[in-house]
Amino acid sequence: MIIKRREFLKISSLATASLLMPSFLKSMTLDNALNPSQKILIVLQFTGGNDGLNTIIPTKNDIYFKERNKIAIQNSLALNDETGINPALSYFKELFDGGELSVLNNVGYPNPDKSHFRSMDIWHSASKSDEYLETGWLGRFLDEECYKCEHPTQALEVDDMLSLALKGENNKAFAFKDPKKLYQTSQEKYFKSLYDHDHHHDDETVSYLYQTLGSTINNADYIFEKSKAKKTTQEYPNSKLGKDFKTVSSLIKSDINTQVYYLSIGSFDTHVNQNERQEKLFGEINEAVKSFVADMKSNGLFNDILLITFSEFGRRVAQNASNGTDHGTANQMFFISGGLKKKGILNALPDLQKLNDGDLIYTEDFRKVYATILKNWLNADSSKVLGWKNGVYDFI
Repeated sequence: MIIKRREFLKISSLATASLLMPSFLKSMTLDNALNPSQKILIVLQFTGGNDGLNTIIPTKNDIYFKERNKIAIQNSLALNDETGINPALSYFKELFDGGELSVLNNVGYPNPDKSHFRSMDIWHSASKSDEYLETGWLGRFLDEECYKCEHPTQALEVDDMLSLALKGENNKAFAFKDPKKLYQTSQEKYFKSLYDHDHHHDDETVSYLYQTLGSTINNADYIFEKSKAKKTTQEYPNSKLGKDFKTVSSLIKSDINTQVYYLSIGSFDTHVNQNERQEKLFGEINEAVKSFVADMKSNGLFNDILLITFSEFGRRVAQNASNGTDHGTANQMFFISGGLKKKGILNALPDLQKLNDGDLIYTEDFRKVYATILKNWLNADSSKVLGWKNGVYDFI
């Protein structure tokens, strides 16, 4: 069978929407309910380099207000005597006050890279700044956990393309935007007719696309049915992130065997008019997380949910001429859960008196954070996944 370019693009569109190895997706058809005691990790990526200094604000630091005389946050919500949070994250303030949110400051890595793409690759792969890996930290977690497993641990990304973070050597997560749309696309007559043929191709790429297409068609119905198995009564915002969290919630409450969910929002690349852009994005995050946490609490699941946030880098301390900030280095991470062992501000705020050419100097290595999550939350061997043997934190 000869496929034309247009047909090839149609096949590849559906195939890249899943981006998974067929054997991995087939494991999702096994009807194994999620262990009630199993912890669930949700990663929320702030794409584009969120400005941490206008997120967690050093309210008593004169250097901050001097270097940002036009964009400094003047009306932050107090977390303690020296620290505030951006007012657009008002629900995060509620979580903080309730002991359900922790903040780790100055997170980064040695010899930081200010390129969006390279720095994101470093965060996704948990590599050194001069090391290039083709697998991600969560992908290697899947490889490690599923090496001898009868039923592999699963991970899902709510997006059109699979991030490097979830690509392992032998196992990959499954990426999709909407369960219903995935199912509807898989049931189109054109795709069904392609799959009904017996395809043997010498070309490895074409063969892979057909394999992935077949697996997607076989399993799209399963994912769709799970997503609507237990409809939520919780109202979610009509934003992209709100819909994504609603999808995650529906799957968590079903019996799908998924332990890791991956979401993203952006872009936080605020070179111009930073405050307006950040306020809009934070507003979307605030309302989506508020609905999701309420949903999890009402179903008795919040203690076993850990939501973390990260961005590929922070911004420079001084504002630029366009009321924005340029690419920087270290940043903070949020941790939201009903099962935190330590709450609040976990370490010191950034030292604005000791900078590296105008940039913050990291004090916490992000790989130690990953190791903590793997060991303490996902019950995995972090040293095998990351090669990290320098200890872990104790906040989870």
